[in-house]
Amino acid sequence: MAEEESPSVMPKVISFLSSMLEKVAESNDHNQKLQQQHKISVFHGLTRPNISIQNYLERIFKYANCSPSCFIVAYVYLDRFTQRQPSLPINSFNVHRLLITSVMVAAKFMDDMYYNNAYYAKVGGISKREMNVLELDFLFGLGFHMNVSPGSFEAYCVHLQREMVLMQPLSFAGKSLKTHLCFNEDESSHQNQQQLAV
Repeated sequence: MAEEESPSVMPKVISFLSSMLEKVAESNDHNQKLQQQHKISVFHGLTRPNISIQNYLERIFKYANCSPSCFIVAYVYLDRFTQRQPSLPINSFNVHRLLITSVMVAAKFMDDMYYNNAYYAKVGGISKREMNVLELDFLFGLGFHMNVSPGSFEAYCVHLQREMVLMQPLSFAGKSLKTHLCFNEDESSHQNQQQLAV
């Protein structure tokens, strides 16, 4: 894996991930208007947050002090969550709450040092009580499938980078993130592929 960037420099993964999630949310927003109503969850806000996904991720990175690797693991968790919860597609009403929750859970699982739920709630602009509820719902939504193998981690990095480089038009409606990326989590990690610099 490439050297981590200085804490003062925003990792490339933030831009890549925010760009992809913006496309996913916009596509699902559009398709939800054309199709049946999707299930409303605890992650669904009454209104769209005023802060962009990019700025929200930058805020989380700046104040949560978690490693850049946590954002890749959070991305893996979001993918697993959407696969297990097909009636809860990522959209502009839930993406921010899903992000702060997935990053917090990833930090707790990955990093030696992390903050408590009250701190992450403040970073995310929600209450501690809501953060607790979101964390519990997210963990059950994942089926407590928290482990990310080194091969899976590398493969998600590679596919995230590849999709952002190619900027191919993707169809996100009613599919998981992994489905959009035509990606198999069990794909061998020893292919000759360039890794994402995080």
